[in-house]
Amino acid sequence: MLRKLLALSLLLTLPSCSAPAVSNATCPSLPIYSPELQTQAADELDTLPQTGVIVTVFMPDYGSMRAAVRACLSAKTGK
Repeated sequence: MLRKLLALSLLLTLPSCSAPAVSNATCPSLPIYSPELQTQAADELDTLPQTGVIVTVFMPDYGSMRAAVRACLSAKTGK
């Protein structure tokens, strides 16, 4: 289970390593997760060591990427 979560975190994080800064190009879309899936993910996250790399590095990076996409989408739509 931990290996799957780590692999998922890496897959979600790695594209940002080579991506250039947000330009005037099209903003990427954000996946929408069901409340049930979010609850399951939160439960799984609670079982991880709070000092581990997934919790302290990968998850904040993923949150930052999602915030950047939301900002890009907001700038494009004017909302």
